[in-house]
Amino acid sequence: MTSTVDWSAAQYLKFEDQRTRPSVDLLARVPLDDPRACMDIGCGPGNSTELIARCYRRAEVEGMDSSPNMLAKARERLPGLHFEQADIATWQPRRPYDLMFANAVLQWLPDHERLFTRLVGLLPVGGVLAVQVPDNYDEPSHTSMREVASAGPWAEKLTKADEAKADIGSFDDYYRWLRAAGCDVDIWRTTYVHEMEGAGAIVEWFKSTGLRPYMEPLSAEERAEFLIRYQELIAARYQRHDDGTLLLRFPRLFIVARRIS
Repeated sequence: MTSTVDWSAAQYLKFEDQRTRPSVDLLARVPLDDPRACMDIGCGPGNSTELIARCYRRAEVEGMDSSPNMLAKARERLPGLHFEQADIATWQPRRPYDLMFANAVLQWLPDHERLFTRLVGLLPVGGVLAVQVPDNYDEPSHTSMREVASAGPWAEKLTKADEAKADIGSFDDYYRWLRAAGCDVDIWRTTYVHEMEGAGAIVEWFKSTGLRPYMEPLSAEERAEFLIRYQELIAARYQRHDDGTLLLRFPRLFIVARRIS
């Protein structure tokens, strides 16, 4: 992940339990019993790295991220593990990894056909690439971002904000690309439903992820106004239950590719 502003581990971890759940589900489908070395690509604050280390206690588990803030939190959390700062787009592994785990990170990189082919090409035969990417482009959480961006006085500044995330391919796209790269492929999609304490909580969730490309080009005053307008749309587009809860639908795409040739 590359960005002009560093990522906030503290903001990301406000919803740690909900954000970690897809990593648990992804790891459960990895067809490896006793890998020797595992790399958590885009490890963030180390929550997914910790899961991998607990699952594969005999493996050498490492993490990689482009964010100094995220890496500082990961090293604090897991002082016995090795973490490196690198850009996924140009990263070259220093050793073979039996598992490359990428939870909620590859959506920030373009050209998935080339990217996925390159990553599985770095695996040994029998190695696994396990990926989860958000697939919520058409959810109200994201259509509202685009609407506020295009309708406000900042529209010109934000003309390219939506390009920060890559287009997510179809099941058939990833299956075709990964089979051509010599892999067995397991693909599925899960929609998580998160209980959120009002519209403001949904805004807080996306401040550390989907809203970042919209926030970065704006001044502090513009950011504040953008978030007010965004929260108003969120409040209007999600049903409010009697206890004030809103249910945030969050579809995610999962891919497990095992290299067989």
